Amino acid sequence: MHVGMAVIFQGSGEGRTDRNVYRNELRFGDMAEPLGFESLWGVEHHFTDYTMCPDVLQMLTYFAGRTRHIQLGSMVVVLPWHDPIRVAEQVIMLDHMSDGRMILGLGRGLGRVEFEGFGVKQEDARELFVESAQMILEGLERGYCEFDGKFVQQTRRNLRPRPFKSFRGRTYAAAVSPESSEIMARLGIGILIIPQKPWETVITELGNYRSVFREVNGTDAPPPIVGGWTYCDENADRAEEMARKYIGGYWHTVAKHYEIVGDHLTKLRGYESYKAMQELASSPGGMEKMIEFFMGLQVWGTPEQCYKKVVDIQERTGAEAFNGVFSYAGMPYDLAEANLRLFAAEVMPELKKLVPHEDQLIARAGIGQHADSSAFRLPA
Repeated sequence: MHVGMAVIFQGSGEGRTDRNVYRNELRFGDMAEPLGFESLWGVEHHFTDYTMCPDVLQMLTYFAGRTRHIQLGSMVVVLPWHDPIRVAEQVIMLDHMSDGRMILGLGRGLGRVEFEGFGVKQEDARELFVESAQMILEGLERGYCEFDGKFVQQTRRNLRPRPFKSFRGRTYAAAVSPESSEIMARLGIGILIIPQKPWETVITELGNYRSVFREVNGTDAPPPIVGGWTYCDENADRAEEMARKYIGGYWHTVAKHYEIVGDHLTKLRGYESYKAMQELASSPGGMEKMIEFFMGLQVWGTPEQCYKKVVDIQERTGAEAFNGVFSYAGMPYDLAEANLRLFAAEVMPELKKLVPHEDQLIARAGIGQHADSSAFRLPA
């Protein structure tokens, strides 16, 4: 099984400065390759201390120059906040600078504070995402961008430097709603799962995604990539205590950044699937129930317990890759480092035996000639 790690630059924590966060998170990123992780991931967010990485491609470019073998993943580039041709240029440039080690992750965004900050109408996010993704994906395969859509208008322009290998098989998107899963299937890209829904629901939506993917693309969908908030400790009781404190604390940062307590998502076109979440969060005791539920989806415990939880996720979803997040919610950096090192030493070697490296699609992605760009075109 492919095992990666993410650094997310959360700014929460008493007395913690942004400079302190960056020094330590960059230090953790430097540990990824020596510890044996196969990919390093970053996230994109703006304007709050929820995560302070406003340019994930810039962050990955930094690590491209500090590493030699590890793959570099965006989790995710939020397309409605960007000029899509600039994204295509930046992605190709990073791929050249890293010698083809990039894994491209895309998404449409959720935070109202971010959409308003960029002056983008959030109700247009889904259509903006689809048009932007289609143009970018076609451009990465054929070497030029051109598009005539409702939101994206792009005169034909060549991409220089030119892409030198295909992004098919190494492009993923975060899909939370059922509608988004179908869109990703029609775009011909993989699914990046951030655990936040019942596994039964995820499995149902994955089934629909795989069915549509095969119908549109004439081949099986790639296995999903799953991320997870991780806390590993030799002592089971201490692991649970720390998981409740910090994984539970992380959920509080989610609720704050996305304004989960409230009703604006229940009224927003394109975000209907979030209605039940927002209604539960706003009900008496709702946040406590959501924290308990979220904890149940994540990976924490002793090394053996962490291993079993990742295996359970793999068996449910068919994932061939797991990305752990080890530092979050103001966790002291000595604890975060101990968490990271223990997982790398005792859990990761066993996980790598689940799917041999030569059988991992993520390890073989993008090798060979450019694919037919028609695979990235939505049917009329």
